[in-house]
Amino acid sequence: MVGAGFRARRGELDLVCRRGSELVVVEVKTRSDASFGTPAEAVGPRKRRALMAAAAEYRALAHWRGPIRFAIVALTVAREGAFEAELIEDPFA
Repeated sequence: MVGAGFRARRGELDLVCRRGSELVVVEVKTRSDASFGTPAEAVGPRKRRALMAAAAEYRALAHWRGPIRFAIVALTVAREGAFEAELIEDPFA
């Protein structure tokens, strides 16, 4: 992991990781139940635009020249406080 909680003017990056020669921006979403949709469904067009803008700002500040990918970690609270996790790579492709 390169960093966490990067605050930009138009959004926040939960996690910034490195995978080989790529930077991976990870959005972490948690839901206690599906009443308001799944965690992944919470990353809609507005959030996507905010992530892209924040990643562009991070790129400029970090002088990153390589590719940037995106991922979502969707967490759902299961029984007894445990979590069910799903990794969604390249959710905007």
